Amino acid sequence: MGKETNFMVHPRELPPQRPPQERILDSREIYLPFPEEKTRLQASRCMDCGVPFCHQGCPLGNLIPDFNEAVAEGEWEKAARLLMRTNTFPEFTGRICPAPCEASCVLSINKPAVAIEHIEKTIAEKAFELGLMQARPPLTRTGRRIAVVGSGPAGLAAAAQLNQLGHQVVVFERSDKAGGLLRYGIPDFKLEKWLIDRRLALLEQEGIQFRYGVEIGKDLLLSQLRQEYDAVLLCIGASKPRPLGIPGSGLKGVHFAMEYLSLHNKRIAGQPIAPDADLYAEGKHVLVIGGGDTGSDCVGTANRQFAHSVTQLQYRPMPALERSPDNPWPEMPMLLSTSSSHEEGCERSWGWLTKEFVGNEQGQVTGLKVVELAWKSPAAYTEIPGSERILPCDLALIAIGYERPEHDAFLQEYPLALDKRHTFALHNWQTSVEGVFAAGDAYRGQSLVVWAIADGRNAAEAIDEYVKHPDR
Repeated sequence: MGKETNFMVHPRELPPQRPPQERILDSREIYLPFPEEKTRLQASRCMDCGVPFCHQGCPLGNLIPDFNEAVAEGEWEKAARLLMRTNTFPEFTGRICPAPCEASCVLSINKPAVAIEHIEKTIAEKAFELGLMQARPPLTRTGRRIAVVGSGPAGLAAAAQLNQLGHQVVVFERSDKAGGLLRYGIPDFKLEKWLIDRRLALLEQEGIQFRYGVEIGKDLLLSQLRQEYDAVLLCIGASKPRPLGIPGSGLKGVHFAMEYLSLHNKRIAGQPIAPDADLYAEGKHVLVIGGGDTGSDCVGTANRQFAHSVTQLQYRPMPALERSPDNPWPEMPMLLSTSSSHEEGCERSWGWLTKEFVGNEQGQVTGLKVVELAWKSPAAYTEIPGSERILPCDLALIAIGYERPEHDAFLQEYPLALDKRHTFALHNWQTSVEGVFAAGDAYRGQSLVVWAIADGRNAAEAIDEYVKHPDR
């Protein structure tokens, strides 16, 4: 691991970003190249803890101290082998994961954490550069056929693992390209889409089949899949957006965030889209309602569309700057975060309750009525008298989360049990219908890409056992 005191001597350092005024002119990745020697130095900051709490923070259980040591020593092939034992798509998580592993890093108790996410990304790209990421089709086939519904991170991870076990895997995707949230939700400046295509090419070479433009429950019934395949895995996400539920939500110019982000990603990819002028931010006052990653992505996208102004409203009060006693290490810190999108230009405002969208005679939104809140506790607030105001708004983007999977068509065929969140209730990754499994957000609810990959891998193990022992 190098000198034992490296974590005391060397500060945390990450790749520099392109200047905001430059990067908003395109949708390419925002980071500049970073010398290999610096990445190795960052890996040497790892303390190789006796109890590596970074494992606790990582949903995939990545062998972080082990690959850090390999990187510090310049042993890239070893590092890649260690990383790919647990992570199917490190080139994705190394770019878009919020890095709960870093929040759990022992060094982060009183110093900046080891740059685990950057190191993971570098290992993945080094593996491609060195030719280590090659298609490896299974040597034999089991004769079992598995249908995976949905090609987001959970579906792709499950498909990759099931295929390596020798099963024939067919992935059904209702869109015209694979990737799900990775392709149509996450902006290119965070995840360029050639990265997805590069991985898909390997998966196809390994024998996975993809069928696009097929919506299960509409074009093909779930019951038909169940009859034709030994098992079915539902990785359909939790894409039904949560409505704001205030008057005026039907005005022109009021949209859900994912509708806006998906359309922009298609524009960038050069895909044909129907003209929809009110879903372009140029010259408009844009209000982003919701403070999570999706809201931040809307901010970055609106800046790249040259919005006149971008304001992000949040219901809760401004997060703390330091950990509170009820949010101790090694938990993920609930602190104020500033994304690269915020740095590009955005007014952020906390503690506002949305009351009503207002519009003109043509039915176009022109403003949002809000009132300021005084929070008495994390669960109680009062409206501040006299604080009501109307914010100018030509385009409103609702980014307050998702309610549940879009599973209505499936429920008409099968009595699939649901939990209180209206996601699939599972036992060992199997739904209440024998032979039908689920993973990712369809089971967990809206969550992180790294959790989706972990769920897909775990569900693949359960399906493998099921198809090998169907009568057990």
